[in-house]
Amino acid sequence: MTSSNSVQIAVNGGISFGSKLTTQQLLMLSTYLSIDTEIELTTFQQLYIWVPKERVNEIIKKFEQEGLYCYPVGNYVKSLRTCNFCKGYEEEGMPVAIELNRRIAGIPVPFTLKPAYTGCPIGCGEPMVADLGVMKMQNSYNLYVGGKSKGLDASVGVLVYEKLTPEELFEHAEKMIHYYAQNGRRREAFSKFIQRIGLQDFLDNAIVFEKNDAN
Repeated sequence: MTSSNSVQIAVNGGISFGSKLTTQQLLMLSTYLSIDTEIELTTFQQLYIWVPKERVNEIIKKFEQEGLYCYPVGNYVKSLRTCNFCKGYEEEGMPVAIELNRRIAGIPVPFTLKPAYTGCPIGCGEPMVADLGVMKMQNSYNLYVGGKSKGLDASVGVLVYEKLTPEELFEHAEKMIHYYAQNGRRREAFSKFIQRIGLQDFLDNAIVFEKNDAN
């Protein structure tokens, strides 16, 4: 259905440990897809599907009623990638991950930004090679920026803040993303943006940035 009369959306079953969909959610997806529709499963625990443009709002509403979460496709902050297994919902900080995703997913940015979260140092959510990565350490959170998982210049992100409270984590992550959204060049990756202006200048400017001024 890739035509001017359709639009692509990203769908998942919400932020949890692992990527899961219920039978009812799968049935709901099939209701709005033709038999020959291709569904793309991304590495960021999302399904990419094409839906009729004139019905997109109706379809998103129906999906959300079944617990499916919908996001725009393109140059936006992706939904948070999370761990694939855990010791427990509260112990691994999933409520914090859910709230972080609510605050940042879908923000327009110069180039697709991929955040990731892991509930312990095992790091199966791969936060250290994400654009913005969060690692829970006992009762606090470490924040990494500038990781890159692919390409000849693949690299590990830099640990920029340690022992953050949930509110500190939310504030730093939001300000960094909004600062990048307003000041990054078109199609400039988050890691390239940090390299261009320098890590310390990025941190200094982001921490005082008023996110409400972002585009």
